[in-house]
Order: sequence, then C-alpha cells, then structure tokens
Amino acid sequence: MHLPELPGVLSGDQVRQTVGWIADQQDADGALPWFRGGQLDPWDSVEAAMALDVGGRHDRAAAAYRWLAARQRPDGSWSAEYRAVAGTYTETSPAVESNHAGYLAVGLWHSWLTTGDHGLVSELWPMVRRGLDLVTRMQLPGGAIGWALRPDGAPDDLALLTGNASLFQALRCGVALAAAVGEPQPDWELAATDLGTALRTRPDAFADRSRYSMDWYYPVLGGALTGGAADDRLAEYWETFVVPGLGIRCVSDRPWVTGAETCELALALTAAGRPDDALEQVAAMQHLRDDDGAYWTGLVFADGKRWPIERTTWTAAAVVLAADALCGTTGAAGVFADPAALPPVDADEEFEPRPG
Repeated sequence: MHLPELPGVLSGDQVRQTVGWIADQQDADGALPWFRGGQLDPWDSVEAAMALDVGGRHDRAAAAYRWLAARQRPDGSWSAEYRAVAGTYTETSPAVESNHAGYLAVGLWHSWLTTGDHGLVSELWPMVRRGLDLVTRMQLPGGAIGWALRPDGAPDDLALLTGNASLFQALRCGVALAAAVGEPQPDWELAATDLGTALRTRPDAFADRSRYSMDWYYPVLGGALTGGAADDRLAEYWETFVVPGLGIRCVSDRPWVTGAETCELALALTAAGRPDDALEQVAAMQHLRDDDGAYWTGLVFADGKRWPIERTTWTAAAVVLAADALCGTTGAAGVFADPAALPPVDADEEFEPRPG
C-alpha cells in the first residue's frame, strides 16, 4: 500500500513503522489504549484507529471501532476513561461527556472514505446515531453543547470550546454518514448550524480556557472557521504558542511542547491552505520520535526533558493523520483539509434556523 511520506521529514517506511507501533499497542479484543496496558478513552482510541486505516491496517481499525461499539451505554455515551483491571478494560469514569459520545462519527466517516467498507458503516451506524442523538440533546440555548450531563440528566451549562469544535466536525461527519446510509438526520443538521454559529460569533458561550493551545486552533481544525476568519484566528496567537523548531506549547505559560497538539495545528494549517507552514510544524516535532516509530508525548524545553514519560498512540496517530492530510494519500485525507469532503460549513445558508 502507498503510504504518506513527507520528503526530508518522514518516509513511507517511517510512517509504516509508526502505524505498526500503534497496532502493537492494541489488545487482541480490539481495545486500543494510549499504550499497551495504559488507560483508554473513546476520543483518543478513535484517533488512533483512524491512523491504522491510513496505514492500511483496516482490520485493526475495525476491531477498535467494534470494541467501542460493544461498550456503548444505552443512552449513547461511553465512559470517559477505561483502565485494565485483571486483564479487562473496565469503566473508571461515570460521567457522560458529549465529546466522547460524538467522535465515533468522525472515525467511521474517515473509515468509509478510506476503505469504502459499506458493511462496517451499516454495522456501526446505530452506535453513531445513538451517540449524536445524545449530543443534540445536550445542546444549550444559543447553540453550544454542554460538556457533560448532570446527575439529573440535564446538560451541564459549561461548554468547552475545543470539545465543541470537535463536535461540529462530528455532527457534519454524522450528516454525511446519514446520507450514505439513506437515513437523513435533520436534527443533526440544525444542531450543526447552531453550533457553527456559536463557534463563529459567540465566544462568551464557552468557558475561558485560552491558556490551552487546543482552544486556539480547534475552531479551524473542526471546520467552523474558514477563509479569512481562519487566517485571523491562527495569526492571533501564533507567537503565544509556537516555539520555532520544537512545535507548539500545550499551555501558553508553560515551557512544554507536545507532539499531538503540534500535528493537530498542522492539520488546521492544512485546512486553512497553508501546507508549507503545516509541514514545518510536523518537521519541528520530530525530536519526539523514538527508534521504534513511537512518539513521546512532549518535551519540557526549559530543561530538555521529556514529559510525561510516556509514548502515546494518539500522539503517533496525529503524526500519521497530518502526513496524510499534507500528501492526500488516502481518500480520507480531506476529512480535515478539504471542505468538499463534508457537508457545507455555512450551514446557515442550507438549512432552516432552529426554532427558538
């Protein structure tokens, strides 16, 4: 299989090695944790499965999705964290979080674009539908989506910008999947319309977590900001977060660069039509690469020490996804970089406004 490669930065063989390392962390039953024996969360597991599909390990990616599908709760949610106990992953977080509920839609749409496996889409569609139905029930007045459900089942009125930007992409992927299986979901279209408007025009609808780089670039990465708005957003905090030659800070006031955030910024830059800048960021974070193709999570550049002392599947996956977005190797490369791969971003012009 032809794999993404970035001349002078990453060869196809290096990408293959990284994908192989991700696969080696996976359990026989399909569980895809941060690293073998480590914790597992649904969002990061989906991201790692997407990288497996890019690398041609479609059976492994499908196993990861089926593992999640088998553990979906009746309300459409997943535990925010699973940990291995006596060799079996069990729920360790009772919270119902919207971001985890929605992201399978992105993974399954990515899988469809990569493999054309209609059987897998049909098999997992009910889980996607339950997850996104839950997400729409958690939408607040004004369009933002609460980060979690309260014990009484009502959505918490705290909305997180990064999570909402990711959910904007998830809803759009869900709309695309719904069209593919012939089951239109107008409520998701309306939810995406309102959420997109909130992300573009209502910054006060979201908690202030501007210290974190993800809140900076995720509205671009998730597709809510495009064109000049995306350029303005990326320029606004460039010097705050970008450390030349090393990647980007995870937190603005800490001397700590992280590989996943750097590659996600590269995805956002690619989506914004800045592939040269994106390539520069992927190149800058290669100091985190290990000899077996894994990637360390981050580096405290003030003292040159890696921290935390862990190598994560989601960091490695972000590298693979960024490489694919830059190369356009697979049919799914446009999930982040090509608006034509998803329903229109200006959904306000396509759908009726949500009443009230």
